[in-house]
Amino acid sequence: MKMKKKIRVLIAKPGLDGHDRGALIISQALRDYGMEVIYTGLRQTPEQIVSSAIQEDVDAIGMSCLSGAHNDLFPEVVKGLKKHGAEEIIVVGGGVIPWEDIPFLEEQGVQKIFTPGTPSIETAKYIEKAVYKRDGIGLDEDLELVKKIDHIGIAVNSLDESIPFYLEVLQLKLEGIEEVPSESVKVAFINAGNIRLELLEPTNEKSSIHTFIEKHGAGIHHVALGVANIEQRIKELKKKGITMIHNTPKSGAGGAEIAFMHPKSTQGVLYELCDKSSKESQ
Repeated sequence: MKMKKKIRVLIAKPGLDGHDRGALIISQALRDYGMEVIYTGLRQTPEQIVSSAIQEDVDAIGMSCLSGAHNDLFPEVVKGLKKHGAEEIIVVGGGVIPWEDIPFLEEQGVQKIFTPGTPSIETAKYIEKAVYKRDGIGLDEDLELVKKIDHIGIAVNSLDESIPFYLEVLQLKLEGIEEVPSESVKVAFINAGNIRLELLEPTNEKSSIHTFIEKHGAGIHHVALGVANIEQRIKELKKKGITMIHNTPKSGAGGAEIAFMHPKSTQGVLYELCDKSSKESQ
């Protein structure tokens, strides 16, 4: 892939951390992706990092920290950039950073924290996307996998018995009812404000919903993720080791194209990809 602009990235090791193997690996990965990389070396102060970034006119700074001082050092770099009027420089970080520290760092202005095990190509793609978005440059493809939670699917024994609870007790709005013969299911669409609920009633014993209810009883069946270009998304997920129940899209309720990921590769949750882009463009 040829980049639309040459992106310059400063890779820095702030603080007293003396290990830079990870920083060198990510530097090479970014170069392989087509970026220009400046590596500042070990034991850099936030002031030195900010100064180098401005002098080198970089688009982004990538910091690596293994010492545990990230909550102090990373925000200092962000503050330094703002002080010098260079807040347009994108700041990302990585290293041994606890999950619970990520929200704080993002609140301080670090745009993204990459945890151990993140593929280097994902870091490169994120930086590219962030720089292009900042500069108003369009991407050849939308790198976002999930646009929103489209709906939550709920398995029910009977729509006639279940709908009154949602409409009369919860006072939600029924948008419509549709039968999907290919899935042996009847679907009621419930508007729950910022999300849609889809009540799923099996129409025969061959339905996967019937099998689900037999094993687990009525309840939440799946979470549907709204996507665009579903075929490309399936390919991307498979490259990341996700097992798909459907390797190609199929027709779903509401005119959507759908495909399910297998729960064994999604932390036990049945996720559905739901592409309504063709319907929305009509």
